[in-house]
Amino acid sequence: MPTVRFTENIQRHVSCPTRDVPGTTVRDALDQYFAANARARGYVLDDRGRLRKHMVAFVDGHQVGDRAGLTDPVSPGSAIDIIQSLSGG
Repeated sequence: MPTVRFTENIQRHVSCPTRDVPGTTVRDALDQYFAANARARGYVLDDRGRLRKHMVAFVDGHQVGDRAGLTDPVSPGSAIDIIQSLSGG
């Protein structure tokens, strides 16, 4: 099963421990993860289910290409990393 992981800076705002979840796409895996953690879902995804502007997802170290549909494939051994983008000046 793919593993979903969140950076520590996200976990300061909402509890989201690392979990193995079933799924063949990023959407499948995140839906499974968020089924048990709705608060984390609201922090990571917008009301349409897309990644929020300040979030970035990686699968096995490669940035997810489909931020809206989250259709990027994952394999049973994949790691999905959710990272909060930082900006400033």
